[in-house]
Amino acid sequence: MSLLKPAALKPGATFGIVSPASTPRTESVSAGRVTLGTLGFKSKLFPHALARGPLYYAGTPAQRAADLHAAFADPEVDAVLCTRGGWGSAELLPLLDRALIRAHPKPFLGYSDLTTLHLWLRNEAEIVSFQAPMLAADFSKEHGVDLASWRAALLSSSPWHLGPESGLRVLRPGVAEGELSGGCLAIFAESLGTAWAARPRHGVLMLEDIDVKPYQWDRMLVHLRHAGILECVTGIVFGDMAQCRCEGGASAIEDSLLYALRDFAGPIAIGVRSGHVEQSNITLPFGVQARLDLRNADQPRLSFLEASVSA
Repeated sequence: MSLLKPAALKPGATFGIVSPASTPRTESVSAGRVTLGTLGFKSKLFPHALARGPLYYAGTPAQRAADLHAAFADPEVDAVLCTRGGWGSAELLPLLDRALIRAHPKPFLGYSDLTTLHLWLRNEAEIVSFQAPMLAADFSKEHGVDLASWRAALLSSSPWHLGPESGLRVLRPGVAEGELSGGCLAIFAESLGTAWAARPRHGVLMLEDIDVKPYQWDRMLVHLRHAGILECVTGIVFGDMAQCRCEGGASAIEDSLLYALRDFAGPIAIGVRSGHVEQSNITLPFGVQARLDLRNADQPRLSFLEASVSA
């Protein structure tokens, strides 16, 4: 199967709102929908998006999977937007209908626990998906969304790039090309050993997380190396680490990353403001060809060599 690209969004597009993991705050969902409206878009809330329980889940696995299937199949919905992450997406994996979702390729938007579904969409349905701001987590906040990357990724059929304005900076210089993949490191690593595990991809790996200490970054990167994930990776981009505060600060984290990757030959960048960030969350397309150019420390660039949506 060839990798499918969802159609570019148009003004007035409708976002299907789902909660594949944990329950969002109702007020945050409402605020996020208002923001979408001010941007000229519509939203449609699916039945269990605000469900509470069991435990911290937004409904049972069957209910959450049903919402996801319904959002993809609904002819009124142009993109599927998650309210938040938390925990729970992995419960849906045995229930997902590849044929249904592949028959209705749409932008799927989320991060954190939704890394599980990004991996499934790439591995099983072979659809480009987007590590992107979420409704309750980001659209509900002032300056929560980086609109330039969001529009470039979802509304434009042209290649585009990120530079220093995204927070991108050099840890190790060099140039790398290939498919962009990745997500939240903890979820990415925990997939290994399952039927839906992250698979080695020739290309650029993007990893980010929240509340991860230096030794934990080291430990999980060693796990990826031992699992063979890094064998095909040409370059690595890390998130901005603002929500991974620790004793020793940013330098302690950077030291642990470079130590864990001391035998990795490719270029390494850090600082991209995507995923668990404090403001202006940047959208990244997973499954497209990218080029990481870190030869100039003053002008690092992550370029997307193709559009992430179809015209």
